[in-house]
Amino acid sequence: MQGTTIHKGTNCNFTATPQTLKKSVQKEAKSTLFFSTPIHIVSANAVVGNKEAQGPLKRYFRRTKEDIKMGEKNFERAEILMFDEAVRASLNEARPLVGDAQLLISGDLLNQMTTSSYVARNLDLPHLGVYSACSTYTEALSIGSVMLDGGYFDTVACATVSHFATAERQFRYPLEYGCQRPPYAQWTVTAAGCCVISTKGNGPVIKSATLGKVIDFGQNDLSNMGAAMAPAALSTLTTLFKETQTSPEDYDLILTGDLGKLGSDILRDLMREEGYYLGQQYSDCGCLVYSVDQNCYQGGSGAGCSASVINEFVLPRMLAGDYKKVAYLATGALMSTQSCYQGETIPCVSHGIVIERE
Repeated sequence: MQGTTIHKGTNCNFTATPQTLKKSVQKEAKSTLFFSTPIHIVSANAVVGNKEAQGPLKRYFRRTKEDIKMGEKNFERAEILMFDEAVRASLNEARPLVGDAQLLISGDLLNQMTTSSYVARNLDLPHLGVYSACSTYTEALSIGSVMLDGGYFDTVACATVSHFATAERQFRYPLEYGCQRPPYAQWTVTAAGCCVISTKGNGPVIKSATLGKVIDFGQNDLSNMGAAMAPAALSTLTTLFKETQTSPEDYDLILTGDLGKLGSDILRDLMREEGYYLGQQYSDCGCLVYSVDQNCYQGGSGAGCSASVINEFVLPRMLAGDYKKVAYLATGALMSTQSCYQGETIPCVSHGIVIERE
């Protein structure tokens, strides 16, 4: 028997096969998740290095480190201490408001998420390690929001970190090598960021999360991250606009993670071709964190770049009433140095969240 004819009324009939029935109930694939439960950002903190503390946002950064080695014998150990400080600061700040966090979601740039694991071992919390390079923060916030909206937890901590010296050693060259940087390169931000999100308490609310697709436009230069990541930001931002039925004018601020000057210029051009014009409300964390005279070429990058800017600059300004609705899209280059040395190109991804002040 190939199918069963189903009659409804006098003029409606069709032959239902297993294939058509399956197709009729299949949900249309969507990239944007809308949260029915208010997901409050109840605390947010960052720890930054001395170069970041000398940039345009210096008056916003509350925790700065003059010595980016923090008295340790290597930069990796310093990154662990910096990350631990940021996480504990947010957990302690949130505790009187919503109680203890029940889960830590974190990631970093080092092999096998070394920094996150070493910090989590001393926190006595369930830990989910996540990695999407410099877009790790929005990935962690998206997963944490899903956990809260589903009722599995009441309070979750989300965190990420990057360090200039450790990232350069892993992805390019050790500092001692003295390699000359090309003019389109960016500077990895030395910063750790953590925020606590909860279904309790008050604070800006995460309304939705748009999960990005992995995009690869054939870029294979390990230094040209802005050009590599811009198409991924284009994909996620246009998806966000379409699935939320919004346009750039509906946001007080649209912020990408770490495209830098070159990458954000490319994104503007790509968005214009799609019919979207990013005006004064668009900016990039990599462009905000350093000034021109700091010789950081195209600006900042790294997982801690957008985490520190969001936590210490954007969220306080939302609480002050300067911004009501913010679209935040961190961007990540999912590169492997070995693959790139073997001629592979760089796949990239961008995850976005929409934050609103109630």
